[in-house]
Amino acid sequence: MNKETQSKGSIKYKFLIGLSAVVLIVLMFPKGESIESEVTVGSIWMHEDLIAPFSFPILKDEKTYQTESRKAANSVYPVYLKQPETIDVIIDSVKKYDLFLIRILDSTLSTVGVENLNPTFLSTPSFNTFQNLRRQERNMLQNKNLKDIFGNLNGMLVDVYKNGIIDQLPEGGKDSIAVRTGNVDKIEPVNKFLDVKSADDIVLNEIGQMGYALDLQNALDEYTGHFVKPNIIYNQQATQEEIDQAKSNVSRYIGIVNENERIIAKHDRITREAKLKIDSYKAAKGEKTGESGYWLQFVGKFFHIALIISLLSIYLYLFRKKIFYDNQKILLITIIFIFVCFITFLINQIAIDAPLQFLIFIPAATMLLTIIFDSRVGFYSTVIISLITGALRGNDYTFAAMNIFAGALAVYTVRDIKNRSQIFRSFLFILLGYLIAVFAFGLESFASIESLTIEMAFASTNALISPVLTYGLLIFFERFFRITTDLTLLELSNFDRPLLKELARKAPGTFNHSMTMGTLAETAAEKIRANPLLARVGAYYHDVGKIITPQNFVENQLNNQNVHENLTPEESIELISRHVKEGIELAREYNIPQEIIDFIPMHHGTMVMSFFYEKAKKLYGEEKVNIDEYRYPGPKPNSKETAIIMLADGCESAVRSIENPEPVKVENVIDKIIRNRIDDGQLDNSPITFSDIDRIKEAFISILLGQHHRRIRYPKQEEMEQGEPGKKEE
Repeated sequence: MNKETQSKGSIKYKFLIGLSAVVLIVLMFPKGESIESEVTVGSIWMHEDLIAPFSFPILKDEKTYQTESRKAANSVYPVYLKQPETIDVIIDSVKKYDLFLIRILDSTLSTVGVENLNPTFLSTPSFNTFQNLRRQERNMLQNKNLKDIFGNLNGMLVDVYKNGIIDQLPEGGKDSIAVRTGNVDKIEPVNKFLDVKSADDIVLNEIGQMGYALDLQNALDEYTGHFVKPNIIYNQQATQEEIDQAKSNVSRYIGIVNENERIIAKHDRITREAKLKIDSYKAAKGEKTGESGYWLQFVGKFFHIALIISLLSIYLYLFRKKIFYDNQKILLITIIFIFVCFITFLINQIAIDAPLQFLIFIPAATMLLTIIFDSRVGFYSTVIISLITGALRGNDYTFAAMNIFAGALAVYTVRDIKNRSQIFRSFLFILLGYLIAVFAFGLESFASIESLTIEMAFASTNALISPVLTYGLLIFFERFFRITTDLTLLELSNFDRPLLKELARKAPGTFNHSMTMGTLAETAAEKIRANPLLARVGAYYHDVGKIITPQNFVENQLNNQNVHENLTPEESIELISRHVKEGIELAREYNIPQEIIDFIPMHHGTMVMSFFYEKAKKLYGEEKVNIDEYRYPGPKPNSKETAIIMLADGCESAVRSIENPEPVKVENVIDKIIRNRIDDGQLDNSPITFSDIDRIKEAFISILLGQHHRRIRYPKQEEMEQGEPGKKEE
């Protein structure tokens, strides 16, 4: 075993993968609860009377608690801070600005320090209006005194600020707010206050009623606009504090169970109230155990999950050794398991009243494993994943049973998958599985029609998304882990694939030989329970190396001129054996999977090129010829499929060379070819048995006799063969 193979199947890595998986899954368990058995409303308590060993509070139903919390939050009034000093500051600023403006208009150059002054106002048309008004006033041409006008404006602003100006209306359409002055909140109707726009409109309307000239009205409107500011300010932080306080005031409990009080009696039906008591007891028991209890519980969870996963490990070790000894495939299975468990963990964190457990896509995982490996691995994994996720859901038997049923149907729909679109056929079977399970468990627990309808809707979502998720993840796993699934093999078997087209064009004899071998290999594989599709595709690609120099091989020499007649045995074996190395390089260039590339060297194994070996013995003498120099480099076949291709390659070529392929001759040749391979030790590394050999012989004889059956000669066929003109048939 080489270093790469040892690393690939290392027990150390296998142990680390398994240990990491178990620890990660254990960390996803619900925290603070003693994991016993999940109870459902409507079921019967089959255990002994449950007596409280200590007093504990009864937790409210999560839905009820959330509803009450939302109601408490909605009852909070938005908090606004009243700033009474704003009015005094603004009125004082207006008075000072009035005096300042009049002094400017009177050409007084003394500077006055006034807050909130807007120097840009001095260059506006409004300032020019005031200037003209002041000039007329001083010339006694205007009855209106500017000081009186400003005095009217001041009174108008005081009236506007009397009730207050709010900076923004409350969200959610609330009609009242909490106005906070100091530490005192006063609930006030929103319509009592003005917003900034409404205040501006009132001021504009009041100015219009004073009867001033239009240009003066515009100047006064612009002037007052600088002083209309809100004094009732929304405080988001204070509002949030009030909301948090209101939520914290909502009790998490609805009662208490006293020490030695009976929680539920044996054979009692579990009501909603009883379930609340049982769940509360589990939570209280988990909290009461303390840190030492937590670690004991962790150890218990660890062995819980380890025992479940060990069932799958034992199955793989006994019946799927190729998977068990391939750490890359073990890692792939682990990733799928962890992914499903993580989805379960996330669903457990969402506290809403909906059957979100149906969004744990276990059927997608089982279909992936079935397509990548086989239906038995898929079904076994379905049971294991369902048990693990059921444990993560608080040992929820109902959840586990539902997913075993739906997942098993999903496995059966893809066990003989022929194309990728077939995945979507699984939707109907997954949906059927879930609907039957939901209906059955719903009747058992007296679930309402509304509850059943909601669960069926979520189950339908699972059935719809699972095939889509399977399709997307399958492509990812095929590329990332270089996994060859039956879907990949089906695509490779298409004769429009570039490499097969090249083979048919450049080496037609080899191509026909490969097609015949494909039929032989597929039939034989079915007989001995190997993978027929893998055997057929392996046959198609086993001789692609002959594309490089097709004329070196007799099946492609159409002019009956054999290039090896003029070559030494050493030169011939160099030319012949080269097609193995060239075939591997060519297959890798065309991104052919390793499972198919293995057929290229293994179909020859380490067999002797007997024709050239015998030729060398005649030329040099037997004692001067080393037989090992006339062998293919290998390796020998290591699977049933590669062994079948080795036998099919020799039998098909030998039978094709028989001049009159009678049944006895064909059978003798096939028996001789297979016996030679066995005696030479070529099948020592493959798991093939003598019983398999007998079935392979039967398959080969049946196919090859059918392909070389005798036909009657047509009238005047000899003339046609000689190319002589015959009489025209009337």
